[in-house]
Amino acid sequence: MATSTAYAGVWSSLPTTLTPWIADVVSSLGHTQMTPVQAATIPLFMKNKDVVVEAVTGSGKTLAFVIPILERLIRRETKLKKNEVGALIISPTRELATQIHSVFSLFLKAQPTEEVAEGEEPPERTYPDPLLLISSDQSSPAQDVQRFLQSGADIVIGTPGRIEEFLLGRGQGSVSARELEVLVLDEADRLLDLGFQVSLTRILTSLPKQRRTGLFSATMTDALGELIRTGLRNPARVVVKVQSKQTRKHAGGEVIEERRIPANLENLYIPCRTSEKIVQLARIIQHEAASRGASHFIVYLSTGACVDYFYRILPRVFPSTSTSPIVPVLHSLHGNLPPAARTRTLAAFSTALATPQAPAVLLATDVAARGLDIPHVDVVVQVEPPADPKAFSHRCGRTARAGRSGRAYVLLCGREVEYVDFMAVRKIPLKRHPYILAAASEDMDVGEDGDEERLEDADVGRVQDAIRDFVRTDRTLHDLGAKALVSAVQAYSKHQASYIFRLKDLDIVGLSKAFGLLRLPRMPELRNTDPAGQGWADADVDWSTYAYADKAQEAKRLAEQAAKKTQTADRAEAAMQRRNKKKSNSAWSAQQDRRDEREKRREKKVTKRKWERTSKKAEAAEGEKAGEKATGQGEGDAVPAKRAASACSDDEGNDWKELAREERMAKKLKRGEVSQKAFDAEFGDL
Repeated sequence: MATSTAYAGVWSSLPTTLTPWIADVVSSLGHTQMTPVQAATIPLFMKNKDVVVEAVTGSGKTLAFVIPILERLIRRETKLKKNEVGALIISPTRELATQIHSVFSLFLKAQPTEEVAEGEEPPERTYPDPLLLISSDQSSPAQDVQRFLQSGADIVIGTPGRIEEFLLGRGQGSVSARELEVLVLDEADRLLDLGFQVSLTRILTSLPKQRRTGLFSATMTDALGELIRTGLRNPARVVVKVQSKQTRKHAGGEVIEERRIPANLENLYIPCRTSEKIVQLARIIQHEAASRGASHFIVYLSTGACVDYFYRILPRVFPSTSTSPIVPVLHSLHGNLPPAARTRTLAAFSTALATPQAPAVLLATDVAARGLDIPHVDVVVQVEPPADPKAFSHRCGRTARAGRSGRAYVLLCGREVEYVDFMAVRKIPLKRHPYILAAASEDMDVGEDGDEERLEDADVGRVQDAIRDFVRTDRTLHDLGAKALVSAVQAYSKHQASYIFRLKDLDIVGLSKAFGLLRLPRMPELRNTDPAGQGWADADVDWSTYAYADKAQEAKRLAEQAAKKTQTADRAEAAMQRRNKKKSNSAWSAQQDRRDEREKRREKKVTKRKWERTSKKAEAAEGEKAGEKATGQGEGDAVPAKRAASACSDDEGNDWKELAREERMAKKLKRGEVSQKAFDAEFGDL
């Protein structure tokens, strides 16, 4: 592997000589020679050519557009008016925009000033300070326009939303882009990934066509094609590749390997179990600090919730994995933090006076993956590979910058080792590093097929116990841990290389061990899982008394708990009332049935009387018939009476007999010969 950065000549070899004070700043920064991307891009920009630049991180892309912009503005025949923009730089994140702004400010502060007599005010610098447009509590879009008009800034740097508002919103009519010399889109592919395409199209349409445009990024995507066609005119493509020589003994010669990462970067992966990831993270930091003197680390986690949780938890992990006196100083950075907090964190980490005994560790999401130039970062650790494979090289590129060497680790579990081949296709080679044991000087290779043949690291249990002991002190930590785990699982399901990172293969129980959770959260992904079979046991916690350290939050919990008890009691009472009502309704229903039965009996009695009367008539008719039979008369008169008697059915006759029996029983009841209970039992009148 190459051990030095390639250079492409001294600055004086440029076709256009640099302005002396610009050359002095470049020299003071220690850049005695140009990098390939600078040597290829600066002359093109100076010759009125649009450029599309693709180069690895840390290759000097920022100076490749800062210097041409300054030189073009200096060489203008007419000075820009106070309301005119000369150069516009658009960045996807506020951190990158702030960094670019600081580079321009560094150059502009070095402008020479004229000598003045005593008592006279010094003249203003020829070129005012650049204007930074980012979301901030200290400046609204209206104030941005006001600051621009007051300062007369020639160079404007910002994020797409603020720049769109600056040009087409609050600043429309006040800000003029008619004299725009240069437009730069830094990390252009990221601008599109974050959904800024609509804003970019509106901005591009409002800018003059007679301008120079540059697109800069470490990776280019197909989506940039549309942007290139609409915003650039016959652009020159600049692609700077990194090559390293590798000697293959079996071939007996050197093979040129193309890479998309800095030549001085050693890219490593460690196979381990999911439950061992946090243990390995702590050991990597201890190992690099103790053996290589590393003092600045960036650790990438999948979500902001994970960053918040491990920012609290990691100090408890290090004493459990080693007796080393290393005590890291942690910093956290993610997109959910307020802008001011993100700025403070980045500044604190960048300026930290870290040592191997007290290394500075930045826990971050991909918000810190692109464009940030922190030259003294020694090691990058990726606990999880990024969901977007393009971000992998950007993460690694935070180290080994500006000619320095660096190391980058990624932790892979089980079939995730296939990610190595996936990255190799993208010209990002990864070298296997043995599993790091408790003693920093000892490593253990777990074999090509993963870690199935060895027992789980003993430190996993110790770390889990240490985290649990700390989490028991504050219920807030438990909530953070559960939220972090759920967000990590959701992020895992969104990996673009889904055939490698399959959610069904993720060891969620092992991940819960690594997080030191007290109990498993309720998740659909754990529905068919047997945690006990995977060595999981919930912590012994009385959840009714497990309290928040914050008094206001604890008071709220107790109030909710009391309200829940009241609600439970109310539900029980309501259930009792429903049962009682059901019984009451049941009694009413029985009474109604008895009333219906009595009504039926009355109807049958009426029918019986009619039948008896009809029967008597029929009997009388039969008697007359018998008498008339002797005389041969009255035979026809008996037929209607007989037919009337037969109109009653046999069933009705039986019912009437039953009614007769009931009447007899009722008479006995009145005489006291039978009891009411016996009567009700006989005739069902309950």
